[in-house]
Amino acid sequence: MNKLNISLDIASEMEDAQTAVRLRQRFSDTDGQMVLRLDGDGLSLISEGQVLKGDFSRIERRIKPSNLNGELIVKAARIKNAYGPLTVIDATAGLGEDSFLLAAAGFNVKLFERNPVIYELLRDALERAEKNPALSDIVARMELFNEDSIEALKCLTPPDVILLDPMFPERQKSALVKKKLQMIQKLEIPCADEEELVAAAISASPKKLVIKRPPKGPYLAGIKPDYSLEGKAVRFDCILNPANRK
Repeated sequence: MNKLNISLDIASEMEDAQTAVRLRQRFSDTDGQMVLRLDGDGLSLISEGQVLKGDFSRIERRIKPSNLNGELIVKAARIKNAYGPLTVIDATAGLGEDSFLLAAAGFNVKLFERNPVIYELLRDALERAEKNPALSDIVARMELFNEDSIEALKCLTPPDVILLDPMFPERQKSALVKKKLQMIQKLEIPCADEEELVAAAISASPKKLVIKRPPKGPYLAGIKPDYSLEGKAVRFDCILNPANRK
């Protein structure tokens, strides 16, 4: 893990906590450009004065029914005439906000995040949300895995929906890139294996493939969707029964 330039800063009162023990096993406790800080408020990543932390309570207002039904990700993941809870594979989970919105809308979501630092931040956010009565029922529908989804998709039962959100390429003007994205890009480069990722998703035979893109960005792997839902900041490309396109 040294190549990630991560060091640990664990508050003394947390030294014996299960999370602290796991972090010490995963990361070298040496000087690094980025610091994982564990304290009474949870886990955060600190770099050049900026703080990155998973926090579902921050978007709690968005799960109100009047707001949730208008979320583009929820609209994109729905399947016409489908009944019962649908299963979603979030193959590029990040900090899990889209998956959280889907779980709030009643979907059962399996989240895959291969980067160990981002995984730990998301795991911490889920554990803290479990203790929040307003959020606990939602995160109970979310299951997190620290795995490469390209490999995992080969072994999974076909889900109803697969969500792909490969990191957007960095814009030329760094001032336009959100600070959170800048920090994540220090850990994970923008998707370099998009064709392999899309191929794995298609081979998993979902009923629907949803791909998150920049509004003016190209189609992922050049695959034209059946339709798109576009907002000011993002676009969701939707492909129905993608395995039929083989």
